[in-house]
Amino acid sequence: MPQPGQTGSPENSTATPTRRELRAQREAGETPEVSTEPAEQKAAPAVSVAPDAARAAARPMAAQPVTPTPAATRPPPSKRNSPLTVAVTLLAIPGLFLTAALPAYAFTPGEGLVGARTAHQRASAEAQDVTVAAGSASISVARDGFSATTTAQLAERERAAAAAAAEKAADAARATTAAYAVYGIRADGDDYPWAGKTSGLSPLGYVYGQCVDFVAWRLNRDAGVTGGNWRWTWSNLTPGGGDASQWANAWSGHGWATGNKPVVGAVAWFNYNHVAYVQSVSAGGSVVLEEYNWMGSSAYHTRTVPASEVPLFLYPPT
Repeated sequence: MPQPGQTGSPENSTATPTRRELRAQREAGETPEVSTEPAEQKAAPAVSVAPDAARAAARPMAAQPVTPTPAATRPPPSKRNSPLTVAVTLLAIPGLFLTAALPAYAFTPGEGLVGARTAHQRASAEAQDVTVAAGSASISVARDGFSATTTAQLAERERAAAAAAAEKAADAARATTAAYAVYGIRADGDDYPWAGKTSGLSPLGYVYGQCVDFVAWRLNRDAGVTGGNWRWTWSNLTPGGGDASQWANAWSGHGWATGNKPVVGAVAWFNYNHVAYVQSVSAGGSVVLEEYNWMGSSAYHTRTVPASEVPLFLYPPT
């Protein structure tokens, strides 16, 4: 009984043919049947073979004449692609993908993307609709109901307010003057108690014979004090300084009234460092002044001047 693996055995009779056998069969025009089933499943039952038959099978087969295969039955030779074909293919394939990936709209100059709304179109589409009532169309804005105050009008208002304040202060000064003018309107006359003295300080704190000392004396006299415990002295009348040029600031610092209308008993203040006493006021607007040291004389003097020539009247202190 033949052994497995020997020629003529059932296992070898169903084994896969070698490359040489396949080439010989292809040249002979035969197509071998190759089984894809496992050899174990195709194995036929063991068959007893005579030794002579085995030896005959083991002898090589006589060479058979090879019949050439007609050209019509030969497989066509493989065609190799040229480098140019490969390059064109490599460029065409990405182009196909890019074409497929393009959006479904095109660009139109001046109109943006066809099929895509611009920002203005989107804003218009998202805006809320507003319905205006028919009656609102008849509403009109009146522009003649508003007015602005001009600079000239503001200045006029300020002047009017200042004039009213000055008039009020003058009325208060007149009342005060009436209270102080205990001697009434006096005739011209030198009643200065220290006449002739021109140096040193008087009991009122000013230099003898100066305009300020004479006016301070008249203010004390109108207040009813002619000696002893003086009502008005340098310390409480003009504590900032004794010069006549400082009297206006002293009145302002005390809060005492001043103005441009003359009042009997008031102080006529001049900006050239001089003061005088208002003795009387005429109906025509002129004033009679009494003064000391006019033009540096250190003596008593009187004169009549228009009230407009007096820069400021300092009304009697309170």
